[in-house]
Amino acid sequence: MKILKDLTSFLKSAKRPLVVLLGPTASGKTSLSLKIAHEIGGEIISTDSRQLYKGLEIGSDILAPEEQEGLPHHMMAISTPDKEISLAEYTEQAMAIIEEIYERKHVPMLVGGTGLYISAITEGYDVPRVPADKKLRAELQKKAAEKGPLYLHEKLKKLDPEAAKKIHPNNIRYVVRALEINIKTGKNKTDKKSSTSSSTSTNELETFMIGIDWPREELYERVGQRVEIQLKRGLVDEVKKLLEHSFDEELPAMSSLGAKELFPFIRGDATLEECTAQLKQNTRNYAKRQMTWFRKYKDVHWITPKDLDELT
Repeated sequence: MKILKDLTSFLKSAKRPLVVLLGPTASGKTSLSLKIAHEIGGEIISTDSRQLYKGLEIGSDILAPEEQEGLPHHMMAISTPDKEISLAEYTEQAMAIIEEIYERKHVPMLVGGTGLYISAITEGYDVPRVPADKKLRAELQKKAAEKGPLYLHEKLKKLDPEAAKKIHPNNIRYVVRALEINIKTGKNKTDKKSSTSSSTSTNELETFMIGIDWPREELYERVGQRVEIQLKRGLVDEVKKLLEHSFDEELPAMSSLGAKELFPFIRGDATLEECTAQLKQNTRNYAKRQMTWFRKYKDVHWITPKDLDELT
């Protein structure tokens, strides 16, 4: 297939190759990543913000060890929900893993749907390491609840226009984090590129991007099917266990897709059918935002569902 020929050609000439496999949730990235990793000697680095946390294996679709086909997978279930991993920490750890993969003469592969993580590595974001300020976050979230998410987004526009362009107004957690960084340091969140000249500089990475593009209605159908499979696998019990540990519901892991939508059912405030419908709707909205982000990337080798079937 042409995409594999193009990838093989790229790998022959690239000194520091980085393969990026992106696409919206439920698009088939996992199966394709396994196929490509076997073909090129790849090691997979998750770029899914939800997969960082233990206890969300079903909700974030972390591939079980026995299903990883002997391929190394990184940045999955590396922290408990109460220990938040910032973008700066993620980028630092991911870059260290990329260097280790090069030392093993393998090819690093970024696989996932969190565009901010992909951009941070491929575009070399120099993100300030700013500890979480729970009091400030609570104040900002309270304002969002009282005045709406657009109020916070407008505030971010004034402080950091570039970050505001990249973050959807409804993604309150990302907006709050960007505001937190600006307020605490006076520095923008993601508009500064790495200027280091060391061997680990992200500017030296040569990137080959593959994207999976589904017709919207077909993708939405896949989203619904995936939610039903997650429920059959025990998603409700997984979320119950998180609540039993008394984790703060505003934590990134707790407020992620697949967790927060089920809280009302577990508390007895809504039926499972109502919560399931909300989860499917939120996931469809998320998939739409993901594609909006990915469309901004240049030089993505987009493949169709037919291509995906032939490849996998």
